Amino acid sequence: MDQKHVVGELDLDQTLFAEDQIVGRLREMAAEIETDYDGKDILLVGVLKGAVMVMADLARSLNRHVEMDWMAVSSYGSGTTSSGVVRILKDLDTDLTGRHVIIVEDIIDTGLTLSWLVTNLKSRGPASVEIATLLRKPDALEMVVDVKYVGFDIPNAFVVGYGLDYNEKYRNLRCIGTLAPHVYS
Repeated sequence: MDQKHVVGELDLDQTLFAEDQIVGRLREMAAEIETDYDGKDILLVGVLKGAVMVMADLARSLNRHVEMDWMAVSSYGSGTTSSGVVRILKDLDTDLTGRHVIIVEDIIDTGLTLSWLVTNLKSRGPASVEIATLLRKPDALEMVVDVKYVGFDIPNAFVVGYGLDYNEKYRNLRCIGTLAPHVYS
């Protein structure tokens, strides 16, 4: 869908990344993953709902068979900051025992939810657990999280598009942009 049909003229302050930049970086990340996991089967675990676009394009960029599963966890509600309380809304259907798992995220800001998720998945007996994220906000991190594959580091601003939402809107933007404060304040 065209940006002008999804976003009001004044909803975005600026566009940070266009679709071609995002897809290009995901292809580069896929190449890194292929090198790192040569000869190993991997399981991509997407974190719903935000990672849907990232997971789809990352998986399509891999030149190999890949298994995928989904998990939904929540620490946001309808606000713009993490609550720090994590709930599993949808668990995995796949047994992780002995598997090489790559958690696919749309964005890492505080790191609280992801830190909890990594600990949870490691307790299930995988061979390895790594993280791939399209976006990371280094200035917002409250928890140290070892992220192996990072698309872009961004400033600590509220961003939408390419799966990222505000109150379930803007996910289907093909770009990523900063949401104007008047929209959420």
